[in-house]
Amino acid sequence: MSSSTAVLLLQLGTPDAPTTPALRRYLRQFLGDPRVIEAPRLLWWFILNFRILPTRPAQSAAKYQRIWDAKTGSPLLHITRLQTDALQKALPQLPVRFGMQIGNPPVGQVLRELIDMGVERLIVLPMYPQYSATTTASAMDALFTALMRERRIPALRVIPPYYQHPAYLDAMTAVIRDELAKFPEPDHFVLSFHGIPIKYAQRGDPYATHVKRSTAGLIERLGWPRERWTQSFQSLFGRDRWLRPYTDEILQSLAKRGKKRVFVATPGFTTDCLETIDEIGFESREVFRHAGGEELLRCPCLNDHPRWIEGMRTLILQEGQGWL
Repeated sequence: MSSSTAVLLLQLGTPDAPTTPALRRYLRQFLGDPRVIEAPRLLWWFILNFRILPTRPAQSAAKYQRIWDAKTGSPLLHITRLQTDALQKALPQLPVRFGMQIGNPPVGQVLRELIDMGVERLIVLPMYPQYSATTTASAMDALFTALMRERRIPALRVIPPYYQHPAYLDAMTAVIRDELAKFPEPDHFVLSFHGIPIKYAQRGDPYATHVKRSTAGLIERLGWPRERWTQSFQSLFGRDRWLRPYTDEILQSLAKRGKKRVFVATPGFTTDCLETIDEIGFESREVFRHAGGEELLRCPCLNDHPRWIEGMRTLILQEGQGWL
C-alpha cells in the first residue's frame, strides 16, 4: 500500500510475557514516567527501585497469568491487532498501524516504518477517550520523543479527546446494549473508569470533568433511571487520595443493600486489558460476592465491535479533512 497519509493508533502497551522479569521491565518504564507518577524524581527513584520493583512484578505477573491466552498472548495486544486490522479494512486507502508507549511494537519503530514508506502526513488516534496527563499526554511524549530521532518529520494531526463525540458514545452504547441483551435485567449498573489522584485534578487535569461528561452522554442514550446507576473509579495505586467513589466500595455497598446482580461497564478503556478482565472480572467480582452479591456481569470494552470500528473511522475522516 502506497499513501502519503497514514493512521497511527497509540496504545499504552503490555508486558511481553506474564513473568516476573517481563513485568519488572514493564513496570520500571510505566511507573518511571513522570506523567504517571508526579513526585520528586530522586525520591521516587528510590521508592520505585527499592520498595516497588522488588515485590510488585511477581504480584502483577500472577495477575497477568490469569488473563494470558496460550495462543494469542496478551489480551490488550491481541485486541489492538484486531482493531487495527478491522480499521484497515474500513480505510483501505490508508496504511493503518498501531504503536505502544511501553513494550512492543514500540511507537518509535512503527513511526520509522511509516516514514520509510514515504508517509508525509500522519493522523494520530490516542486510544484514550477522556484526556489525562497520565494517558494522553504520556502518549504524546512517547510520540514526540520518537520524532526527535527522525530527520524527516511528517505533518501531524492528533485527534482530540473524544469523550463527548457521538462516534464514541454511540459505539459504547451499542456495546452495552448488546451485552445486556444476553442477561436478565441487572439490579444496578456501574460505569467504572480508571482513577487518578485527586491532586492531579486539582493541578488542572481535566480527566474528572471528561468522565462526568462521558457518563452524562451515555446515560442520556441508555435511559437508565438515576437510582439504577453509579459512576465510580478503579485501579487505585499508592497512598494518595484518588477520585471517588471507588468501584469496590460501591460494589460492597450495593451487595449490602441487597443488590444481587450488578452490571459493570468500563467506558474509559477502549480495549480490554488487565484492569478490565482481571481487576473487574475477577477481583471486583470476588469483592461483590464476599459482600453478599451473587452475579457481577462484566461488559466488554469497545474492542473490535463494528460500531467502534466505524466510530474510529469517523474520527479519523473528520480529523483528516483536506488530507483525505
